[in-house]
Amino acid sequence: MMGDRHEAEDVVQETYRSAWKSRDAYEEGRGDRAWLASILRRRVVDRWRRHAPPSTFASDQPPDVEVPAVDPLAGEYTDEMQQALAQLPTELRETLLLVVVGELTHQETADLLDIPLGTVLSRVSRARRRLRELLVGMQT
Repeated sequence: MMGDRHEAEDVVQETYRSAWKSRDAYEEGRGDRAWLASILRRRVVDRWRRHAPPSTFASDQPPDVEVPAVDPLAGEYTDEMQQALAQLPTELRETLLLVVVGELTHQETADLLDIPLGTVLSRVSRARRRLRELLVGMQT
């Protein structure tokens, strides 16, 4: 969502700082991941307000990301997957990542994004279908 590894790391740090400062506002029934994801999303939007969102997501070029020597997610998120994700529209990518990577339920994602549950289901379905098309196209 940031298009730059260092920016993403900064946003994660801001998220944890915000979570620590607002720990008294944590609602028991909401769920840890949903709470952290909502804070992270707000920090990303705050960053986008200060600096325009990365333009790489609007193009066919993947974000410029340094790859560590040992990738802890090797086999899960390949370069091809990263390129395909970067080509998805922001709302599809964000919704899919919250459900798949963030492991939020569809309802938690709907609450977090303040959109109807049906919209979340539709976006996840469209994102998966588009990812499949992009990944198959890369293999040919």
